[in-house]
Amino acid sequence: MTTIEISEASSSKFIDIVAEGNPYKIHYNELGTGEQVVIMLHGSGPGATSWANFNRNIEPFVNQGYRIILLDCPGWGKSDPVVCTGSRSDLNAACVKGVMDGLDIETAHLIGNSMGGHSVVAFALSWPERVNKLILMGGGTGGPSQFVPMPTEGIKLIQALYRNPDLEALKKMMSVFVYDSSHLTDEMFQLRLDNMLSRKDHLENFVKSLEANPKQFPDFGPRLAEIKAETLVVWGRDDRFVPMDIGIKLIRGIPNAQLHIFNNCGHWAQWEHADTFNRMVLDFLQH
Repeated sequence: MTTIEISEASSSKFIDIVAEGNPYKIHYNELGTGEQVVIMLHGSGPGATSWANFNRNIEPFVNQGYRIILLDCPGWGKSDPVVCTGSRSDLNAACVKGVMDGLDIETAHLIGNSMGGHSVVAFALSWPERVNKLILMGGGTGGPSQFVPMPTEGIKLIQALYRNPDLEALKKMMSVFVYDSSHLTDEMFQLRLDNMLSRKDHLENFVKSLEANPKQFPDFGPRLAEIKAETLVVWGRDDRFVPMDIGIKLIRGIPNAQLHIFNNCGHWAQWEHADTFNRMVLDFLQH
């Protein structure tokens, strides 16, 4: 078992990078000192950070000897604000490359949750030589669902929360975010709300970005065959944000991909089924 401290405060760091010709101060958390690096990327919900998305997954990876980077994309967490008028997926991917370059990381395993899945697909398409293995959860840009009206119920609730960031709207979104919302405590709701309201500029800029470009996350479906990295696609059967058929389209498009579907699971597989997720992903990385 690890003897290092696993905490957000003790692992918090900043790095100055340039992405798409613009400077950004990027916040990240770093834990572990292994030779193999795992970079984890969060989703697009208000107040999201990679620490918040992956706090149930960090310790098992550190215990197995991995160096973990939890990166906050521009517009989230403690990273710089941005109004994105182009592809958010490509911007985030460029920031990942900037952080890797700044930290002298040649290659890494990439884990992306929701928006993070879109971002690591964009990275794999632009810099395939820098990728070891990919893990995509509830995202990865396989195009629109063929069975569920778009935008989905969950995406509509996220956009409503950005425009009216209060506790009622947060609880409404989270009630469909996970399969069993009874595990969500008042303390968790309050922490997420406080995190959201501490950076109102991020909330306002996300709305401005949508107004400037409603399609922040382009469909890379026609290019998925270019991805050569071994890929694990993870989905919740009950995902009301990004429907399960998108995951099936991903493994159809990515040649060396496999799919795991969790029953009784919403949009947050790595949190809702953390122990199984951790064992499965570690096995995938090690074999």
